[in-house]
Amino acid sequence: MTRVLVAEDNAVNRELLRELLEMRGYTVVEACDGEGALRMSEQTKPDLLLLDIGMPVLDGFAVVRKIRENPRLATQPVLAVTAYAMQGDREKILNSGFDGYLSKPVNARSLTEELDHLLGKRDDRDAPPHQSHESHPDGKARAAGNRK
Repeated sequence: MTRVLVAEDNAVNRELLRELLEMRGYTVVEACDGEGALRMSEQTKPDLLLLDIGMPVLDGFAVVRKIRENPRLATQPVLAVTAYAMQGDREKILNSGFDGYLSKPVNARSLTEELDHLLGKRDDRDAPPHQSHESHPDGKARAAGNRK
């Protein structure tokens, strides 16, 4: 089962994300600050991290930087879930090491699209090289049978 770590300091937002993820069959673990996100990433080895930018202790930028520096976590997909939605914020976030961007308030459809995209990338990276691949609308090859 796919495990997703939700790192969000706002309890209401954390609950909403957990419910949306569990409805889609994901196992959810939670952290309420950046330090907790790093600790939980090490302990639970999630398939994906949904990371708020504006958190106490360590903000999302510091967390993603530490994840990318850690050889055990460096390839973990990280999706920014943030209220930073001004012009240029998306690019700044993606250029700082995040694999995806989702603005708040969270739209269930956009969340599903980001999950499919990021977890599909992970499936491709883990697929044995001899499997056949088919074209995907985002221009990337997908392993046959991995149509999330």
